[in-house]
Amino acid sequence: MGLICSTAQLACLCGSQACSLCCSQCPSCRNSTSTRIMYALLLMLGTIAACITLAPGLEDALKKVPFCANSTNYVPSKYTVDCESAVGYLAVYRICFIIALYFFLMSMIMIRVRSSKDPRAPIQNGFWAIKYLLIIGGIIGAFFIPERSFGPTWMYFGMIGGLLFIIIQLILIVDFAHSWADAWVQNYEETESKGWYAALLGATVSSYAIAVTGIVLLFMYFTHPDSCDLNKFFISFNLILCVIASIISILPSVQEYQPRSGLLQSSVVSLYVIYLTWSGISNSPDHKCNPGLGEIISGKNDASPTFDKESIIGLVIWFSCVLYSSLRTVSKSSKITMSENILIKDNGAVRNTGDQSLIHNEDYTPVEGRNPDSESGNEAKVWDNEEDSVAYNWSFFHLMFALATLYVMMTLTNWYQPNSNLVTLNANTASMWVKIISSWMCLGLYVWSLVAPAIFPDRDFS
Repeated sequence: MGLICSTAQLACLCGSQACSLCCSQCPSCRNSTSTRIMYALLLMLGTIAACITLAPGLEDALKKVPFCANSTNYVPSKYTVDCESAVGYLAVYRICFIIALYFFLMSMIMIRVRSSKDPRAPIQNGFWAIKYLLIIGGIIGAFFIPERSFGPTWMYFGMIGGLLFIIIQLILIVDFAHSWADAWVQNYEETESKGWYAALLGATVSSYAIAVTGIVLLFMYFTHPDSCDLNKFFISFNLILCVIASIISILPSVQEYQPRSGLLQSSVVSLYVIYLTWSGISNSPDHKCNPGLGEIISGKNDASPTFDKESIIGLVIWFSCVLYSSLRTVSKSSKITMSENILIKDNGAVRNTGDQSLIHNEDYTPVEGRNPDSESGNEAKVWDNEEDSVAYNWSFFHLMFALATLYVMMTLTNWYQPNSNLVTLNANTASMWVKIISSWMCLGLYVWSLVAPAIFPDRDFS
């Protein structure tokens, strides 16, 4: 429903007729949900634009951009760079630079907004045409930024931002694992249906089977009997940590405080940790211990600077987390997983439908339910549910999307290190450690979500 309403908002960019036609066909939805989806759509369109610059057919055209050495534009030649090897990556850097800068500025503007009555609320929830035009103009201008030290400097910003978003991603994945298991276990307890029990068992076994398969493949292709000691350590250590986390999840002391915790959450978290391990050692500078997915499948080493197939999984997980954070409301496990500051809260707002019986309901918060931009007498399809208090932290939301943009930038460029030669294009020791440390943080966060209620029994984690 929120996606349909956001489509109506997007149609308003094309004029009043398109807006009226689309809005008339839409169901009503909360403004908080619609706005978050619109920003997710903006981020997605920016990601698609960045992906297009990596298309092999655009290499010759991109070599004429202002920051390249063979460009005919007016940027001084001493600030240009030879774009023969990685022009697509450098273009991605500039597109994501503008999108991230936009979200950072929005985050600063929206600090301490308490309700939609704040004068800054229209900037958050409207002016979509102006926002898109500003971003498009900024991207065009970014191609005139001289390379010099832009790439290497922006890479470190991207790595720091990517690490911070991975932490947010970990929180969302742990919250998803808890919410998923809690819902299925509750359904089984209420219905005692063998179908729900089979679904729980099947999902758990499947996740563990994929994780174990991943471990075996990592040992097969990323280690050798007489070398690759660091890779062996990473794979073995993370395997041991996953086993320990799985055992902790079924301990009696943990079950006492969290009876619905169990192996389903552990299997999902273990699967994600194995992915992070693979992603980390895929950036190892030791080519003998890092064959790459293309070489594993085809047997050929293709070092061309294009969108690496390994990044597809990373983008799928990223997009899933962005949608999850845009649509998901706070659950019972959100406080312990610290996702309550990321997801939408139910602030008790109910749309004013004219039903007078609701007024006596203590949970009822009346809202006008009209859009001042709509024609007189017409009912707004997107109604304001934040007149008394915001349903999410607007400033943190934009900060999260800025970090998500930096993560996308690093993922699309395979955590590329500017000024590296073509042979070691995807090798980046710093990014390898970022991902490996992230896998340890993921397990630490999950174990904390299990043991915290037992360690602090007097604290309310519900």
